[in-house]
Amino acid sequence: QLQASGGGLVQVGGSLSVSCAASGGTFRDYVMGWFRQAPGKEREFVASISRGGGSTAYSDSAKGRFTIYRDNAKNTVYLQMHGLRPEDTALYYCAADRFLRNIWSSSSDYEYWGQGTLVTVSS
Repeated sequence: QLQASGGGLVQVGGSLSVSCAASGGTFRDYVMGWFRQAPGKEREFVASISRGGGSTAYSDSAKGRFTIYRDNAKNTVYLQMHGLRPEDTALYYCAADRFLRNIWSSSSDYEYWGQGTLVTVSS
């Protein structure tokens, strides 16, 4: 089970951190990803992180502004976001998969999903 939290309203240029707490499995066995879905748009990849945290991947939009990291002792993955833009407004979902071999995987490759947390960037 994945429980995302930390979304909220932030002004353009601001920062926000969202987190996703996992339960029910061995967290360190799972590749973790963040995806987002804006109204009327398809779900898109934001960032992902390997099981040990040593490898990360980012979308072009997230690169340089967002940081994904995980704390395997706390069974939690985080997405720290800076320089937020109105186009970052979306529901942010965390995802997990035990068998992924590539952190550059599409949403369809992930087995488990959280419920989403809403990030709204106001101008």
